[in-house]
Amino acid sequence: MEKVILKTTAEKGRGLYAAELIPEGGIIFEEQPLVSCQYSWNAAYGYLACEYCLRPLETAERNAQRLANDPCIMLPRTECCPVEANLANHTKCERCGALYCSADCLQEAANRYHTAVCLGSEAHNEQHPVNALVEFWKKMHYPPETCGIMLFVKVVGMFRQAADPQALQAELQDFVHKSVNEDLLIFHKMLGEKFTQQIEQLYELFCKAFQVESDERLSWLTPEGFKSLVALVGTNGQGIGTSSFGDWVKNTTACEMSDQERQAVDQLIDDLYAKMDDVVGSFLNNEGSALYARQSKINHSCAPNAETVFPKSNHMLALRATRDIQPGEEICISYLDECNLQRSRHSRQKTLKDYYLFICQCEKCESQINDPDETSEEEEDEDDDDMEESD
Repeated sequence: MEKVILKTTAEKGRGLYAAELIPEGGIIFEEQPLVSCQYSWNAAYGYLACEYCLRPLETAERNAQRLANDPCIMLPRTECCPVEANLANHTKCERCGALYCSADCLQEAANRYHTAVCLGSEAHNEQHPVNALVEFWKKMHYPPETCGIMLFVKVVGMFRQAADPQALQAELQDFVHKSVNEDLLIFHKMLGEKFTQQIEQLYELFCKAFQVESDERLSWLTPEGFKSLVALVGTNGQGIGTSSFGDWVKNTTACEMSDQERQAVDQLIDDLYAKMDDVVGSFLNNEGSALYARQSKINHSCAPNAETVFPKSNHMLALRATRDIQPGEEICISYLDECNLQRSRHSRQKTLKDYYLFICQCEKCESQINDPDETSEEEEDEDDDDMEESD
């Protein structure tokens, strides 16, 4: 029996509701994405990942060496690194060299989209129209990234290879969206001031890369159709973060060991995170984005009762209850990160209105309705710091 049901209400539109009691920590559902991709800058900086499922391809030790810029780092307990045991299964596309964690992922990619968009021997040709498209995207979307251009490329491949293109079109149209103009406004906020001017250039490069006008299966990809796709991906894309070093830390922490070894391992972990912070700051993970049909229908709350996690260190999403959820209760996640979630009601409402075009009426916001409508001095200082970092 499904633990959730989809309902539509006049106040919130579509949402997911508990069909039974879901205990704290319980997995509500797991979901494979319609499509996923690694962020372009993430790949450019050497974060090796499976082209299909985003599973890390570098060992925890190599991951730590790169992030700390120290090739002499050696990690104990190599059996705690899941990548180590899978190295023999790593493979690649013989035509273009795209890397995969297994023959299964290679086959899935080939069956779904990769055959149609594989660049073959042109994969490293900077002048190839697809590579030019990726480079243009990188210049209009610097880290931290919120979307991946390869999602669009893979969608094209999926249409070219789909047994039933109309069914695929229906799947895309089923994602939650407002009007195209509203969705593009949201994406504009995420990508910055230049986005509105650059989307026209992006479309021209897209057409050149895939000969859109001569492909019947891409006839829907008119300028408006392209904007609809950009808006859909931009507003429904779910970020993914995986880390082989993070997995090693989690697994070693769970190991039984002597007090002396525990102290040494804990000190090593602390030292390595400090080194990584000096070199790469917060950019520790292999990162990407994906489209999840069911997860995209979950509404926001500033007091969420669920969270999205990636327990298999790939693009398989799990929705986990953060407290007991009663039958009939709506399941909500937070669209805000932890930092923004702890801010004042006024600041949360402003962010949600600016970036998601709705006024939050969750129980936390309603309980704070009499709080002053102003931003605290601490939050203003944080905003100033953020602005300085982005300049």
